[in-house]
Parts: sequence; C-alpha cells; structure tokens
Amino acid sequence: MNRRLGLAILVVLSLTLTAGCLDYVTDGGEISDDVLDAEPAAAYDWETDRNASLTLDTGSELQAVYNVSADQRLRLYQPTSIGQEGPLDISAVRFRYANDTVISGTELRARGEIDQTPDEVYVTPPADGRLAFTAGATPRRLTLPVYVEGSYEVILPEGSRMDFFLFSNTVPAGATTERVDNRVHVTWENVESSSILVQYYQNNDLTIFGAIIGILSAIAVGGLYYYRRQIDRLHETRVEMGLDDEDEQ
Repeated sequence: MNRRLGLAILVVLSLTLTAGCLDYVTDGGEISDDVLDAEPAAAYDWETDRNASLTLDTGSELQAVYNVSADQRLRLYQPTSIGQEGPLDISAVRFRYANDTVISGTELRARGEIDQTPDEVYVTPPADGRLAFTAGATPRRLTLPVYVEGSYEVILPEGSRMDFFLFSNTVPAGATTERVDNRVHVTWENVESSSILVQYYQNNDLTIFGAIIGILSAIAVGGLYYYRRQIDRLHETRVEMGLDDEDEQ
C-alpha cells in the first residue's frame, strides 16, 4: 500500500515538472490572433493625459492605456501566489501611433513584439504612442504592478465609492479622488512604487454591512438576555435550597 502511494506521488510530481518544463520549452503558449484582435467592451481612453489610464467599466474587467516609447519593453505580469508570478491575461490589444493611427494586436506583434512566457508577457511597441489592452480584475479591489512610471488615473465602475475608510484604501499614498458623472476618479501625479492598489465599495455594500451589524447586535443582546436569565434562575434555585440569601445577586 505504501509502495503504491509512493509511486502515485512520484507520477504526479513527474507530470507537474514535465508540464512546467514543457511550458518553458513552448514559451508558455502564444496568444492567439482572435484574443489579440478581440473587440474591447468599450472604446479605449486614447485622449487621457496620464501616463497610465485604468478604467473599470465593470468590477471584473480592466481597460488599460499606457503611454509608451519605442525603446520600451514592457513586462506584463501578475502575482499568482507567494513568490510566484504569471503572465497578465491580456486581450483586445491595440496600439495608437502619435499620428492617431490605431493598429490591432496582431499588427503590433508583427511590427514590434508580443511574446508570452510562463511568467510574463513581453510587449515592445513599434514606435512612440499608446498601448491599450483589456485584462481581468478583482471586484472592489484593483491591484496591479506598475509597468510604466509616471502619472496614473483609475476610473472606478458607476456607483462605486471610497468615502468609508474601512472599505476603501489606496497605495501608494498621496492619491486624490474626485467624482465625475457618478464615477470616482483616483489619480496619482507620479507613481514610482512597484504596484498600485485601489480598494473601493459599492453603494449597497454599506446597506448590507449595516444589516449584518444589526443582526449581530440583536444576537449579542439576545445572548446577554439569555445569560442573565440563566443566572437569575440559578440564584432562585440556590435561594430555595437555602444556599443564598434572597437579596444576594
């Protein structure tokens, strides 16, 4: 039995290591043309005056626009676990030249570079301009490595808020927030840290939080009342047995 268990563990480990080695041999798998050229859910913010514009039309999808130069090689990655990194899952890639000409992701790969490895996606633009792509995001908590230093703007989904300190946070410090057309804009004039974090909440989250606090408070009051009644009953029993005086509590 122990021998079979040991063999099974060895087989699993061998398959895992083989898969990892195969990933490195195949460069982690090329991003398909359909993924690169997919249509974005909304138009990209080409007219931004920031070095990086990150728009969350929904909490689970990010539209990013970065100001890049021809000599830059961007390493797009995301933390996957403690001490581990993986390629950022990008799609709907576009590049806009300084003359406003926009090319697709496959054209960008042909003229510059889009190379995916098991740990990252390398993107080299063909000229100065703006790089745009879509990527996944975690609702209510955007955390992203800093691929380009400089000014940043994060536009949160409609109905999002950052007023209640327990549910909101920004890293690095020094961010400013402004509500424009029911959307919160978070901006940094200069980001030099390794990553950014924006934690926010939706309007109905406070209602849910208040309801939970009310329920927990009711349970606590009920528990205290029950505990007090048990003590009173025990005291009455001890009085009847002559173990306590009537006035003792």
